[in-house]
Amino acid sequence: MRVLVTQEIDPAGLALLRDAGLQVEQHHGPAPLSPARLRQRIVGCSALVPMPTDQVGVAVLASPGLRVVACHSVGVDHVDLDAARSHGVLVTNTPGVLTEATADLTLALLLAVARHLCEGDHMVRTGGFHGWRPTLLRGMDLRGARLGIVGMGRIGRAVAARAAAFGMEVQGCTATTGMPLDELLATSDILSLHCPLSPATHHLLDAARLARMKRGALLINTARGPIVDEDALAAALESGHLGGAGLDVHHDEPAIHPRLLRRRDVVLLPHLGSATWTARRAMAETACRNVVAVLSGQPPLDPVVPPA
Repeated sequence: MRVLVTQEIDPAGLALLRDAGLQVEQHHGPAPLSPARLRQRIVGCSALVPMPTDQVGVAVLASPGLRVVACHSVGVDHVDLDAARSHGVLVTNTPGVLTEATADLTLALLLAVARHLCEGDHMVRTGGFHGWRPTLLRGMDLRGARLGIVGMGRIGRAVAARAAAFGMEVQGCTATTGMPLDELLATSDILSLHCPLSPATHHLLDAARLARMKRGALLINTARGPIVDEDALAAALESGHLGGAGLDVHHDEPAIHPRLLRRRDVVLLPHLGSATWTARRAMAETACRNVVAVLSGQPPLDPVVPPA
């Protein structure tokens, strides 16, 4: 049986597939497979290990013999779950293994924006630093600041624990519990997004909701880019309503919004949330263990879509 892996992943995951007697086909990037090329290469494969950059739609899921899509991610917004269900294709993900890495990255972004770290680095490298002065790049104190967290799942809770160690006041919001979103927006000094992308959360932060945020507040997004209307975010920053943003994810990855690219008060990262050796190895192993389980006739370890 053949398994298509759409990017280079940690060798520990590939070893699990090969040790199980599976034939591995791997795409070597850096650019992801085009939708047309993905449709071509999936033919004859029993399993697919896709990345968040791959759009796994009905044309892929209808491929004869495809039994499992083992996402190399926690989010599954890139997979048509209804089509998977209708074609009897199991979908799995990698929950839990990237929580700590993503929470660490969230705090790194928060600190970088709040304390103007990238602006300071640019100043030093370009000869703009002429000596210490009392008004140079003053930032936000974290102790006593309110951190609003949208989405209190594993990662949101891990971020909350780290923020508490900095003396921040933490308030959470989910679809059913916690402070109402509009109240959270109006009272948070920093807002951090950790909700999944779905039709309900697409452009959750639009122009109207960004306008409800406190003047000078900071926005951190390590969840999914389309949760934020980036045109509206650029306008809120340009007007001075928001004080800065830290984005690890982007609306149209790998393209970056040009108005955000020009701003020194925005820290932009290339989707590094889970980019540690430990987390990425665990993601590869988790995805591949799910493939081995399903193709050996066992239940999936981390099912997203139950059997039809």
